[in-house]
Amino acid sequence: MEADAVLKSPPTDDTAARVREVIAAAGVSQREFARRVVMDPSKLSRALSGTRRFTAAELARIADEGRVDAGWLLGTRPREKAQAPAAGVEGGRPLQIVRETVRLIAEHGFHAVRVADIARACATSSATIHYHFPGRAELLEAAVRWCMDEDTARRAARLAEADDAAEELRQLIALQTPRTEQQRRQWAVWLDLWAEAARSTTVGLLHSEYYQQWRETVADVVRRGVGQGVFRAGVDPQAAALTLTALIDGLATHVLSVSGPSSAAAADAMHAALTAHVDHTILAQ
Repeated sequence: MEADAVLKSPPTDDTAARVREVIAAAGVSQREFARRVVMDPSKLSRALSGTRRFTAAELARIADEGRVDAGWLLGTRPREKAQAPAAGVEGGRPLQIVRETVRLIAEHGFHAVRVADIARACATSSATIHYHFPGRAELLEAAVRWCMDEDTARRAARLAEADDAAEELRQLIALQTPRTEQQRRQWAVWLDLWAEAARSTTVGLLHSEYYQQWRETVADVVRRGVGQGVFRAGVDPQAAALTLTALIDGLATHVLSVSGPSSAAAADAMHAALTAHVDHTILAQ
């Protein structure tokens, strides 16, 4: 693969400046661009400031998202005409790879998924997968980060629809109750990645980062509810968030262990239990 050979060249001092050009042309924030190329925002920031080097895979994904030549990013070629996106690939090849990885993890478990399986699902080659994500560890990290971003976006959309904090909390409970196929798939991925987090420092740190954000979201909702008078005045937002998220995790795990027609009843029971908990311990009487 010619582009692969180009990316074996070391980045020049101007690589960061060219990446900034690509981000500016995309018309989005640096954090949003990091999400699009499935990259840790802090790593992107450090690479742009010159305190770390971009990896070959990161540059491949940046070139793909910006539709520029990888050689131009490295300073080994003049800038060429923007590339067309891969035919039939929504969001570009890297996001397709990550989405298919997430789907396969949900269906088979991370350790049962091979690079060849992902390549087949993407109708491409294993070399292309390794071009964007050299190893399984990097691909797993990208899958975790993508799931985090998608879940955060869905939560934000639900909260924007609510009239008050009590409704916000009801929306969060509904969002976390695995009723639909998409919700069950998302939970299946999280359960698999939790086990991996116990063995992997990188995934473990991402897991901690996500849960800190998630619990803080719940705590903020409770805090607003107390201020609005819809929740009890003496409720501790942090303690309430810790208890509620732990209940959600445990009940969702039970729901996913049930299959067939019984799964809908289990989801109903989970939702009822969470609603009752909120009514009895948080909601103003």
